[in-house]
Amino acid sequence: MEGHERARLLWQCRRGMRELDLLLQAFAEAELEGLDAAERAAFEGLLARPDAELAELLLGASEPMDGTTADVVARIRTAARP
Repeated sequence: MEGHERARLLWQCRRGMRELDLLLQAFAEAELEGLDAAERAAFEGLLARPDAELAELLLGASEPMDGTTADVVARIRTAARP
């Protein structure tokens, strides 16, 4: 992944909710470089969602519809655990 692309995604991980910031930044630091193209597309799709919808997905109030996005959401949840 190019430096510009990485920087863009890291910037998009900064959200209006602290909980989202913590989840997304932990995931990005730990996992971003290892994502394949489908996983990266799913992650970018998550980042394109409004904060409230994204929070519901990442905090478990709702579940994503497709398998790749569900896998990325599970990895985000796991990356934030101590």
